[in-house]
Amino acid sequence: MTGGYGTGADILHDCTVAVNKGEIAVIVGPNGAGKSTAMKAIFGMLTMRSGQVSIDGEDITNLSPQDRVAKGMAFVPQNQNIFTSLSVEENLEMGAFLREDDISETMHQVFDLFPILKERRKQAAGELSGGQRQQVAVGRALMTQPKVLMLDEPTAGVSPIVMDELFDRIIDVAKTGISILMVEQNARQALEIADKGYVLVQGENRFTDTGSNLLSDPEVRKSFLGG
Repeated sequence: MTGGYGTGADILHDCTVAVNKGEIAVIVGPNGAGKSTAMKAIFGMLTMRSGQVSIDGEDITNLSPQDRVAKGMAFVPQNQNIFTSLSVEENLEMGAFLREDDISETMHQVFDLFPILKERRKQAAGELSGGQRQQVAVGRALMTQPKVLMLDEPTAGVSPIVMDELFDRIIDVAKTGISILMVEQNARQALEIADKGYVLVQGENRFTDTGSNLLSDPEVRKSFLGG
């Protein structure tokens, strides 16, 4: 993918990202590397000058974000990713807005994954802690029954304990066969759970390998993981 916002300069330069079924792929890199921009390009939120986006082998480059949701993509942005005035349950129901079938089984699956949401399903989402709000955001995305779940900085602003719990739940989601594509500032912890890792620098792929190989690469450790 090559592109940027509107008529401005390109932010992504021939950047390639892929994730297989049931895998966790993590995009890491310094601030301003184009990590979130790459996610937005995949979800159809910015102008691509070249390249393509495909899901299950189908080219969806020209589809709107909503049409990409219908094809099996779900995107959880870093900020403003829940309806604070609605209850937890209502937030989850909003996630199923494109569906015309019975959503109750999916709701049960989300509650099994995030028991605290079941416990607080009648509570306003805005009253929850930061980590619980992220669970609502991920749960709402799962209500679309996605093939690919895209998470932009899912652990931003949460404590290390909550971060570990969120990562555990992300692993659980991947085990159900959903592909996870994640941008994460906590690079070391994210690569520990990643099947595949992409290190972006100035919108370009600097390193691409398995999470474990990137963690053990001396140059990656020195430049991006603090030694």
